[in-house]
Amino acid sequence: MCGRVSLVLTLHRRAHDPVRRGHPWVFREAILRAQGEATTGAAATLVDDTGRTLGYGVYDASSPLAVRVWGPTPVDEALVASRLRAAFDLRRALFRDGRTTAYRLLHGEGDRTPGLVLDRYGEVAVLRTDGDAAAVLADRHAATLRDELLGTGVTTLVSRQSARSRRAEAPRTEVLFGDPPPARVAVTEHGVPFEVDLAEGQKTGAFLDQRENRARVGQLAASLRRRGAPPVRVLNLFSYAGGFSLHAALEGAHTTSVDVAPLAHKTAQASFKAAGVGLSGHAFVAADVYAYLADAKKKGLSWDIVISDPPSFAPSEKAVARALSAYRTLHGAAAAVLRPGGVFCAASCSSHIGLEAFLGTLDDDALGRADLRMVDAFGPPADHPSLPAFPEGRYLKLAVLR
Repeated sequence: MCGRVSLVLTLHRRAHDPVRRGHPWVFREAILRAQGEATTGAAATLVDDTGRTLGYGVYDASSPLAVRVWGPTPVDEALVASRLRAAFDLRRALFRDGRTTAYRLLHGEGDRTPGLVLDRYGEVAVLRTDGDAAAVLADRHAATLRDELLGTGVTTLVSRQSARSRRAEAPRTEVLFGDPPPARVAVTEHGVPFEVDLAEGQKTGAFLDQRENRARVGQLAASLRRRGAPPVRVLNLFSYAGGFSLHAALEGAHTTSVDVAPLAHKTAQASFKAAGVGLSGHAFVAADVYAYLADAKKKGLSWDIVISDPPSFAPSEKAVARALSAYRTLHGAAAAVLRPGGVFCAASCSSHIGLEAFLGTLDDDALGRADLRMVDAFGPPADHPSLPAFPEGRYLKLAVLR
C-alpha cells in the first residue's frame, strides 16, 4: 500500500463535490477531523460527515495542501504502475514520429499522479516532486518507476529539486538510476536540434510546455517573410534558452534575445550552432527586460514580432491583483516597440490567472494603441494534460495579436 499508516480524514461539506468531481487538491482548512497518525506520505481515505468514502490520496503534514487526491482507488503499487503506463502510452502516441525527443513524460495532476513530474530528454528523464509527500511516494515506488521508465527507453533517471535557498546557484541533483548524465544534452523539437542545460538550467532543464508555441513563432516569421520585405525582426523577451528565437531564425528572421541571465544565452547560442544557424544577425542581450524596452523605445527601435514570456507573476491568489497590473505595464512597454502590422505574442504561466483575466491586460488602454486584434490563443500542449475539474492545471496561456 501507499503507506504503513492508515489515515481517515473527514472533509468539510464544501470539499465534497470538488473531490467527487476529480479535483486533486484538499487544503488543510477543508479537513474537519482526522483519525489515525497524520504523517507525511500516509495513505489517506477521504470521507464525508456520514463516513461515505469520497476518494483516496496521500497526506502531507508540512504543506497547506494537505492531501493530493489520486481518485476513487486506494494508492498502491498496482495503481501507481497503471497510471505511469497510461501516461507513457499517451506520449508514445504523441511522439511516435521521433522528431521530438524532449517532452513531458508525466504531468503530475494532469496524469492523475499528483505531485510527480517527469521530463524526458532523449535517454535521460528528470524527476521533480512537488511537496514532501510526493517525494516520499516517489521513493516508496522507486522500483516501479524504474521498471516502467526502462520500458520506454529511458536509461538514466535524475531527481532535480529547486534549492531551498535563493542564494543557491543550482538545483539539487541526484542520480536515481543509470549513469550520471552529461551537464548538457542534445535533443530535438519538431526536428530542430537544441541543447538543454541539465546541470544549471531552470526547472528540469528546459521549458517544454512552450514547444508548440515556439514552432508557431517560426511559422509566423515565415508568413511575414513571404511578404517580400527586408528580413523579419523578432524580439524575444525573457528569452531563457532562446527557443522562440531559434525557430524564427530558422525561417530567416533576425532575432534579439533579451534575458537577465548570461548563462541562458550560452545555452541559446549552443542551440543555434547545433541547428546550423550562424550567430550573425542575432543579438543576445543580458539585461533587465523593462530597462531594455525603455531604452529601445527611446532609440526608436521596433520589431515585426515581439514575444513576451515572463516567469509567473502570481505565485498565489493574493498576488493576482498586483500581477495583473504588472502584466499591463509589461505589455504596454512591449507593444510600444512593435511595428505597425506586426505580431505580439504574449504568454503567461500564472496558474492563478485565467485566460479572460489575462486578455484584460492586453486591451487598447494597456497597449497604448488601437490597431491590434487577438487572432489566436493557446493553452498547454498535449503532453501537459489537465483534468476538466482542475482549472489550475491549465496554467499556460499564449495570446497572439496582430
